[in-house]
Amino acid sequence: MASSPAILPISNQHTISSGEALAPVSTPAFRSFINNITETVRSGLSSRRPWSELVDRSAFSKPDSITDAAGRIRKNYSYFRVNYITVIAAVLGFSLLTNPFSLIILVGLLAAWLFLYLFRPSDPPLVIFGRTFSERETLGLLIVSSIVVIFLTSVGSVLISALLLGTAVVSAHGAFRTPEDLFLDEQEPGASTGFLSFLSGAATSAAASAAPVVAAARV
Repeated sequence: MASSPAILPISNQHTISSGEALAPVSTPAFRSFINNITETVRSGLSSRRPWSELVDRSAFSKPDSITDAAGRIRKNYSYFRVNYITVIAAVLGFSLLTNPFSLIILVGLLAAWLFLYLFRPSDPPLVIFGRTFSERETLGLLIVSSIVVIFLTSVGSVLISALLLGTAVVSAHGAFRTPEDLFLDEQEPGASTGFLSFLSGAATSAAASAAPVVAAARV
């Protein structure tokens, strides 16, 4: 009786390799970006002043004039900069939580920027409803969507009102908080005293750290 021919195993190594090559690389890039932002924000928050010092009632007094109030605000901004940014962020977060529709729209817009442009591989191209969008078309669509969401919905009014409220609270504190007991000489001579200095520094550091992985995701 003739024996049946031996069956050779068929390797699917090529198929696996192809599947691995098509695996998205946006997830590691996004994870690295979030980790870098988290580390930068944590490092910035470590330089905040004690909250007990911020709300010390014995240090509050009425300013003698508008010039005196402006000088107090400038000095307190320099000393309590991180605390003030935290207060404004808390007001902004509370405003968004009390307006869930605006929060959902804003989160959706942010997710669209992250996953459709920043951390999305350029190959294969984006296809929506059977239409292929180039990278430039995707960017233009996101810009138009951002303008519509911010200026033609309630999102813009919620953000602006929250920022104005937070700035008013911080400015009132800075005008009535006497800065004479603060060790302002500890500040670096070239340190910026603006509200956006900490945020811009955090964004710049995070973007610089995540640049390699973002570039790899878009190859």
